[in-house]
Amino acid sequence: MPKLNQIIAVEKGVKSAVTRDVTDSYHQLQKAALLTGISRTYTPRDDEGDKLPAEYTKVQLDAMDVVRESAARMTELFDVTATKDATNQVAVADVVVDGKTLLSKVPVTYLLFLEKQLTDFHTLIKKLPILDGSEDWHRDEAQGCYATEPVQTTRTKKIPRNHVKAEATDKHPAQVEVYHEDVIVGTWRTVKLSGAVPASTVAALLSRIDKLQAAVKFAREEANETTAVEKKVGEAIFQYLLG
Repeated sequence: MPKLNQIIAVEKGVKSAVTRDVTDSYHQLQKAALLTGISRTYTPRDDEGDKLPAEYTKVQLDAMDVVRESAARMTELFDVTATKDATNQVAVADVVVDGKTLLSKVPVTYLLFLEKQLTDFHTLIKKLPILDGSEDWHRDEAQGCYATEPVQTTRTKKIPRNHVKAEATDKHPAQVEVYHEDVIVGTWRTVKLSGAVPASTVAALLSRIDKLQAAVKFAREEANETTAVEKKVGEAIFQYLLG
């Protein structure tokens, strides 16, 4: 008996061929000229009458023959697909990661689904934003994100000052020059916050996904080695349909 993976491979070829053949049959049935013929003979009223040759055009296509031929080709597709689906009902395998069974007796159809979802999840994780490596981060549960240690910086303000260049006399006013002095007026306490993820976390996630993907693929290959459950359904279907 063939294995499930062999049935799957056969089904693809059969489906392609049947689709092509049935489409060709459909187009044939649209050609009225192939379905039309004529048989005509001429008999004069008396022996003196003209003798005209008979006319005959053969019918090139019998519609029900086309239907029966299509049914014969579709029977193979019905059988191979029924065999595949019946085998899928019993084809299972365990997903084993690092020697431990993570999932038991998983149907092969679900393993295929899981493969696709893990590929999508892997893509998502690879796109995660990474925390700036030049900063020291810690998890701040109160803020619900990552934070750096606070950094103190001063805030300055320019304050005008007077510089007396020459004292006033009874003849001249004082010569005063105005300048500005930077004076510390306050202190900034800065903490950087981020919703990004540590690089080590991303690497660990990707490693686990890679392991699980490999385990699922292995399980799928194992399930595909299940011996096919052969089904013959096409003949019964078309016996009913065609009487």
